[in-house]
Amino acid sequence: MISQLDRDKASLRTRLVAARRQLAPEQRSAAARSVRDAVLSLPEAQMAGTVAAYYSIGTEPDTHGLVFGLWKRGTYVLLPVLRDDGDLDWASYEGPDSLRPGPRGLTEPSEPGRGVTAITSADLVVVPALAVDHSGQRLGRGGGSFDRALARVGASVPVVALLYDTEFLASVPAGPHDQPVRLVARPATGVTRLPVE
Repeated sequence: MISQLDRDKASLRTRLVAARRQLAPEQRSAAARSVRDAVLSLPEAQMAGTVAAYYSIGTEPDTHGLVFGLWKRGTYVLLPVLRDDGDLDWASYEGPDSLRPGPRGLTEPSEPGRGVTAITSADLVVVPALAVDHSGQRLGRGGGSFDRALARVGASVPVVALLYDTEFLASVPAGPHDQPVRLVARPATGVTRLPVE
């Protein structure tokens, strides 16, 4: 039986995905540049030796320039590799030529996996989201992969979600397994720091 929480999440996901599809390619490109610059200018990103990020697909805020920018400045970048059980392994990004097609339309690093706990070595974590609310609750795609990964990240490690401007909401439906974020990066406003509970 589907819970009310699951119904609320599904309804919000449907609305947000539809809104993303309405964005023109030039709007998405401009948003990608703004979000990339905002994250790269973060002190936490400038000081990070290791960043765990993701390689965007579809209408997600584009991270290709961000991942490349981090790598070019000498940051060790880990990208997720989706495992059969839905959890995330992590492997190093060694430039655009080190990527290969993965399951579900994903693009993944071709380097050897470093294990599900590799994310614990990150000084900064960049995660996808469809929405985040003012308390840091994050709405993902529904697979739970990033929530599992974020449960392994220490409380002192900054986690930033990348959004379009209209996706920072007053409230997002969340359950006990949903992992919050502490920063949100959006095109028009840059990075917003959220309260730590």
